[in-house]
Amino acid sequence: MRILFVHPNYRSGGAEIAGTWPPAWVAYLSGSLRKAGFDDIHFIDAMTDNIGDADLATRMAAIQPDVVGVTAITPSIYRAEDVLKLAQEHCPNAVRMLGGVHATFMYKQVISEAPWVDVIVRGEGEEILTELMLTIEDGRWPADRHKVKGIAFAEGDHIVATPAASTVRDLDGISPDWSILEWEKYKYIPLNTRVAIPNMARGCPFTCSFCSQWKFWRDYRVRDPKKVVDEIEDLVNNHEVGFFILADEEPTINRKKFIEFCQELIDRGLPDRVKWGINTRVTDIYRDRELLGFYRKAGLVHVSLGTEAAAQMKLDIFNKETKVEENKTAIRLLREADILVEAQFIVGLDNETPETLNETYKMAWDWQPDLANWAMYTPWPFTPLFQELKDQVEVFDFSRYNFVTPIMKPAAMTRGELLDGVMNNYRRFYLKKALFHYPWRGTGFRRRYLLGCLKAFMKAGFARTFYDLGKVGYTGPQSKNNLDFHFDETRTIAEAQMEDWDASADKAARAAERRAALRAQGKERAAERAKGFKMPNGAKVKACGGGSQQMEDV
Repeated sequence: MRILFVHPNYRSGGAEIAGTWPPAWVAYLSGSLRKAGFDDIHFIDAMTDNIGDADLATRMAAIQPDVVGVTAITPSIYRAEDVLKLAQEHCPNAVRMLGGVHATFMYKQVISEAPWVDVIVRGEGEEILTELMLTIEDGRWPADRHKVKGIAFAEGDHIVATPAASTVRDLDGISPDWSILEWEKYKYIPLNTRVAIPNMARGCPFTCSFCSQWKFWRDYRVRDPKKVVDEIEDLVNNHEVGFFILADEEPTINRKKFIEFCQELIDRGLPDRVKWGINTRVTDIYRDRELLGFYRKAGLVHVSLGTEAAAQMKLDIFNKETKVEENKTAIRLLREADILVEAQFIVGLDNETPETLNETYKMAWDWQPDLANWAMYTPWPFTPLFQELKDQVEVFDFSRYNFVTPIMKPAAMTRGELLDGVMNNYRRFYLKKALFHYPWRGTGFRRRYLLGCLKAFMKAGFARTFYDLGKVGYTGPQSKNNLDFHFDETRTIAEAQMEDWDASADKAARAAERRAALRAQGKERAAERAKGFKMPNGAKVKACGGGSQQMEDV
């Protein structure tokens, strides 16, 4: 059976300005399929190769696959749907399959707007996909599709979701097929070297209100550090990778295993051959302050911190469980350990003003991270934050949910003013860094890395791909009132998806009512019991401390 994976051609001027990123999803899925005996697997990276629809259709038709599979995050969902539309037209006998975080939670929306999608894989893909491919290969599709856990599909006028599959318990049993990628295409601009995105752990125990990863992976699991280093050693030896970023939401959560991972890298001499970066939380840096030098010895050179906001109120809204002063200290600790630090800020909440935007700039300059990034406040449509704010959401064009487009409009600013304020922050921060910091501070490696980052920014800036500036027509402050964000206003939430949301909201409300009723019932029973209770010596029952009144319930 011939399987074709396609990475859809979507760009936003965000993360891709730092280089061309290898689509790790296809390596992990292909590895699991090869292990199950599927060896006729093909891959087209339409994003990296910038392949247009006509060329893509020709390539797909030449392969004539039995299955076409794509994945999508929210902003790339329409391009992924387009790929499967091409498959319907040019590979009509192929089963058309879609996976990824957006389709997992928005499967009713996807099937409603793209009825040519045959099946959606919901959740962690390796085991679900293998079972699905075996069903197709054995000729049991579509007759046995109800028996495959973790998928969704249309059946007449109804959308069916089979019971959820369990998460992958044996992560160490997963062997990605990195050879399916053409590695000369994947370059990290700051270091001018090949880049990889391996996976050490899945899941996150934290529940930030704007994030979906803790919902998608469900429970937190960590691979054997030696197995992860085996994978990295293979990437270095056989694919000439010189830099990697751990794909984990927070690889430092399991401190013991992260230390083992670092020690294994050191024991094999890999830090001399490959450098790496991570995303993590401020609290973990705070916790590991005595270990940061050890992490640097293991080759860790770049840490992106989810500082998220310069104001404590914003941190509380995002459920970040961190304090502003901890952010500043964590950045200082990383700098002292010679680890480059990138601070992430989220801007564009309802109460954003030119003054609060300026505050984030002043805070960033006071904290002195090596890099700073301002991301637009974008509630994913399947997160708790979106459910709370959906009455305020005006834009349902998910292709613009890319963290560089102001989806939410602050009460006191236009979207153009918000974008201009963010660009002003970038201009001030990086101009001063370029003139007074990057060329003069730190070791040779630090200077080289930071100048490489500056090169990536300048390249994207001159091409006007940074932050999608060319597309929206931003040329400077004088253009802020004449921008076109190209929102597709015909996009709406499908009726089936709204019904699903409403049912979930009703279910949550009923559960909250039941909890409140049980608490009230418990208090009533306790009060009744107290009426008939007497102390053995006849003394009056008093509250803790001898008072006559209990504390009010708050």
